[in-house]
Amino acid sequence: MLHRRQVLGGLAAVSGLSTLPSFAQTNTADVPILFVHGNGDQASIWLTTVWRFESNGYRRDLLHAINFSDPTARDVDAVAQANRSSTDDQLRELKAAIDRIKMATGASRLALVGLSRGGNSIRNYVSEPDRAANVSHVVLGGTPNHGVFDWEATLGNEFNARGPFLSRLNSGASEVVPGPAFLTLRSDGLDKYAQPDAALLGKPGVPTGVTAEGPALKGATNLVLGPVDHRETATSPRAFREIYKFISGSEPGRIEILAERKVTLNGQVTGFPAGVPTNRPLKGALVEVFAVSADTGERLGDALLRKQISDDGLWGPLDVPAGTFLEFVIAGPEHPTTHIYMSPFPRSSDIVHLRPGRSIGKGDEGAEAIVLMSRPRGYFGLPRDAVILGGREPTDIKSGVPSDSVTTLRQTNFAGLPIVGQFNLERVVARPWPVRDNHISIIELMS
Repeated sequence: MLHRRQVLGGLAAVSGLSTLPSFAQTNTADVPILFVHGNGDQASIWLTTVWRFESNGYRRDLLHAINFSDPTARDVDAVAQANRSSTDDQLRELKAAIDRIKMATGASRLALVGLSRGGNSIRNYVSEPDRAANVSHVVLGGTPNHGVFDWEATLGNEFNARGPFLSRLNSGASEVVPGPAFLTLRSDGLDKYAQPDAALLGKPGVPTGVTAEGPALKGATNLVLGPVDHRETATSPRAFREIYKFISGSEPGRIEILAERKVTLNGQVTGFPAGVPTNRPLKGALVEVFAVSADTGERLGDALLRKQISDDGLWGPLDVPAGTFLEFVIAGPEHPTTHIYMSPFPRSSDIVHLRPGRSIGKGDEGAEAIVLMSRPRGYFGLPRDAVILGGREPTDIKSGVPSDSVTTLRQTNFAGLPIVGQFNLERVVARPWPVRDNHISIIELMS
């Protein structure tokens, strides 16, 4: 039988994982780590990375992941924009998170691990000596350290190599600061934000002024991971090995994630106000969680949990046996009722953050059911990956450099039959729901 349980939540702005038994050997490393997500993302992007650290004996109470309130950058950094953040906004929240972790752990220094824009925030933080003294290690995965583009136009954009933000960070003979040890991780050519041609920015044939070497920094240890995509520079098993080794000083004992017998799950529910992703609580939303069949997606009994979201945004906690396939249902204001289907959770986490889908609208005309397959920790690469949704390879994923993290299946004849999503070795079955009732389904992948 599946049971529900109430436990304490984590820090308000930082998701620290509560202490639970581990099946791994004890690790002597005791430096707290703060994982910093990228543009438009959530703390949950670090889910599998955190589990890999735990599986190597890293203490759960030392592993934290920030959830920026408004994770998407402004078009012009100095000009206010609804539901978007400036570099100063990111710096303020990162500073507050680091101060809280230092107070909670008693540590004098932290290791900071960033993906993409998260690395911009980290570099901004350590650019002042007093703040750099709080940091032992800096790891930057896929961070556009020399911009996504290098143009005279849009100089106020955070990602313009010629703009004031990156010009300041990259001034001087060295591009790192004294004190912390620096490591950059990059792709050998499959990073969508380190491309010489601006095709993926909507300007095919226009030079970006940036190369695959853009994420490297003078003065840092710079590693090329191989044919990984933008997100995989920080979230892949290959990236984990380098992050772990750099911070702990030794090779990880294992790359695989060790399962716990019972897992406790929690996280926040956030949304897409005006089509822009935020990490602010979607207050008033109703969340239900069901155990479902791995083969059909059918519900196995009544809801395991039913909760209306309040000011803290938390939907849990919930205890489930390991190996349980789950359906999360989010009915929130100004969003479609969203059914999210996921693979079983091998370990506990309180960064299982959920967002309902965007509103049904342009491009969805004629659809009787909509099923999306989302890969939060990477992109779909064709022909690199095996990607199958509803019995066929999706046609809305571009070949070549992996640049799409979501693929959409629109059914014009609703039959209610199971929809299988397959990504390499991961397989998740979803149930379609009728668009006429303002419902959509999402297959959210772990890998």
